[in-house]
Amino acid sequence: MEYTPEIEEMCIVAKGPKNGPAPIPQEGKWTQAKEIKDISAFTHGVGWCAPQQGACKLTLNVKEGIIEEALVETIGCTGMTHSAAMAAEILAGKTMLEALNTDLVCDAINVAMRELFLQAAYGRSQSAFSENGLPIGAGLEDLGKGLRSVTGTMYSTKDKGPRYLEMVEGYVTEMGLDEDDEVIGYKFVRMGVMMENIAKGMNAGEALTKATGTYGRFEEAVKTINPREE
Repeated sequence: MEYTPEIEEMCIVAKGPKNGPAPIPQEGKWTQAKEIKDISAFTHGVGWCAPQQGACKLTLNVKEGIIEEALVETIGCTGMTHSAAMAAEILAGKTMLEALNTDLVCDAINVAMRELFLQAAYGRSQSAFSENGLPIGAGLEDLGKGLRSVTGTMYSTKDKGPRYLEMVEGYVTEMGLDEDDEVIGYKFVRMGVMMENIAKGMNAGEALTKATGTYGRFEEAVKTINPREE
């Protein structure tokens, strides 16, 4: 190591206590993380691209510094879905430091990776106070039955008002309106459940019926509309 002459001529002053880094909560324990292998966390984060055309929600399950599980969810940009496919192959098996310095194809996914690294490094993960953390597969369980991302898609104009297109329950097929043309409920299809039933051999019509439900006071509606056409 090279020193400048000014430093070479200085005398030594002893440092005080060497306490190391402040402990962070990880999987039910307080630990001093000194190396990347000291990081364990189940954590979520959101990233966005420079033009803010799309966003990525990234979920990682990290054990001893290594990414054991990754869930990549994207919205807003068609190309991001292909980027997510590549990122899913890239992430698993890498250390947090490797993933932070790997091109994850899409800027939004890269930003999400940065945010997750910060959460894990500062002990702000979802599993911070969970003894032994969360098992591998916890990310998949986040998707629920049918393994579909929770997506809300709404559209509105000043003249024509709101249109509910996708809710947490599923794909909205009808909106129920009262006598004042105000929304009082909606009918939806659980797409994941429907496709699972069809894959198991159920008739498509029956599968659609079984996966259909309503929310709110839909049955009291005096008028129903197709939000995509009317």
